[in-house]
Amino acid sequence: MRIAMIGHKRYGSREGGVEVVVTELARRMAALGHEVACYDRSGADVMTGDAADGRERMVDGVRVVPVRTIDKKGLAALSSSYFATLAAIKDRPDVIHYHAEGPCVPLPLAKHAGIRTIATIHGLDWQRAKWGKLASTYIKMGERAAATKADGLIVLSKSAQSYFEGAYGRTATFIPNGIEPKRPRPVNQIKDKWGLDEGSYLLYLGRLVPEKRPELLIEAFKELDTDKSLVIAGGGSDTSEYEASLREAAQGDNRIVFTGFVNGEPLEELYSNCYAYVLPSDVEGMPMSLLEAMAYGCCCVTSDISECADVLAGDGVTFEKGSADSLRSALRDLLADAGRAGALGTAAKAHVEKTYNWDSVVERTLAVYGGEGL
Repeated sequence: MRIAMIGHKRYGSREGGVEVVVTELARRMAALGHEVACYDRSGADVMTGDAADGRERMVDGVRVVPVRTIDKKGLAALSSSYFATLAAIKDRPDVIHYHAEGPCVPLPLAKHAGIRTIATIHGLDWQRAKWGKLASTYIKMGERAAATKADGLIVLSKSAQSYFEGAYGRTATFIPNGIEPKRPRPVNQIKDKWGLDEGSYLLYLGRLVPEKRPELLIEAFKELDTDKSLVIAGGGSDTSEYEASLREAAQGDNRIVFTGFVNGEPLEELYSNCYAYVLPSDVEGMPMSLLEAMAYGCCCVTSDISECADVLAGDGVTFEKGSADSLRSALRDLLADAGRAGALGTAAKAHVEKTYNWDSVVERTLAVYGGEGL
């Protein structure tokens, strides 16, 4: 089968969940003998600042095709998805698989060209606080295109499945993300870079955007009587003013450490050695960072939204969404009971290894490509 993937920023990037999912699906499908092409944005990487060289290449058996991109705030995603669609139509794959709502706006063009289209909705992106009215309207257009035009619709949570049934009368296939088993790393680079030791810090790891509510975590943490640090790991995404506001909110508390975007060994060490991982989001699709934290055996604390609570399945701690008091209370109780934190981390690791498997995700996604389960 000839497969095209559209909607991610950069193949192989770990900038966000979409990039991780596309990379895992593409390389595994290629290994099974399928011809897979990923259409990358051109221009600079949002997190790292690295610029693509604009040349087509083969990576992991996957054809990686940079497409024209207007590298300006608000236009990069819009332009790259259109140009990627035009390039994919020219290549005539059997299936074009769109990822995320905004990139689905040009999906009807592929449909009109007679190419089978699949859309994976990674979350209801128009709800995210970083988008203004115009951007939210555009993203909602992509949602509607996916719901009404795509041959196959995939969602990552049961709540999203219910949403599409209620809003559009569209049946969506629930396929959660997968995760590779993880091997914890001892403290090394994070000690040199940020003075962190095993169990000495709470960890937030994700994009610094309003809907993930890191400011709520900072507010809750500042009133905790603890010698542990709070590590805020991640970079902004079209939200530099918001990131600046987080740093301002943390001023006066030298326990709060901002690392910026992390990858590779420092990332693995941060997961491996935190006392607890905290995700205070108001809006999620299916958070890859939560799955990764569980796979490393972290004790996980999340808001009680179903997209997080369903993944934890009781093997973690939840607090009332949007409540700094509820989050502070949950963290205070956890900090007072290291044995409980360790037990929850062990249970989380066992649960995620049993439940979330990439080979199963690939098999079920290929079935949707072929029209099964629709």
